[in-house]
Amino acid sequence: MHGDLLDEGMPDEGVPEDDLPGNGSGNDVDRDGTGSGSVPARRRGRPEQTPLQRALGLLARREHSRKELSRKLTSRGLDAGDVEAAVGRLAGEGWQDDKRFAESLVRGRAGSGYGPVRIRAELATHGLDREAIARAMETYEGDWAENARELVQRRFGPGVTEELNLRRKAADFLMRRGFDGASVRAATRFDPDD
Repeated sequence: MHGDLLDEGMPDEGVPEDDLPGNGSGNDVDRDGTGSGSVPARRRGRPEQTPLQRALGLLARREHSRKELSRKLTSRGLDAGDVEAAVGRLAGEGWQDDKRFAESLVRGRAGSGYGPVRIRAELATHGLDREAIARAMETYEGDWAENARELVQRRFGPGVTEELNLRRKAADFLMRRGFDGASVRAATRFDPDD
């Protein structure tokens, strides 16, 4: 019975005829997201976020340096002055902290098999000064030479110290990973009996 009413083209009850699709009211949305006319359909839902909200959203995912946070926000088209004010406020309230960021980066990169030379260089790209970098590196409680040894053992196996060709490959690998010369020598000339 209800099918008969729909087949006859009767409008649904409770819906004004002007609001039905295809009536030319301007509320229709084409497949490309534009309405019938030249004005594109607006996004519905959340209002645009402020620079402070966007910065807080980034910090909720992971630590960011002040420089990195500012760069990300300005690259998204936000006003540089508003971004600087938002980042400054978050730093003042403890949400953003370059010291905490640096310590986190050191732990994370060391855990991923990177050495101190590479980590220092990466910290410098985040706008940290030498003193801040040195303090962050001092917080690392591991042993760089031991990290290098373990990395070589995992990558090249236990026979690396016996074959010159493998030792060279292991040394090149460690240098690319950012280990210093002393750690490289200790890892590639490692004797398990020592």
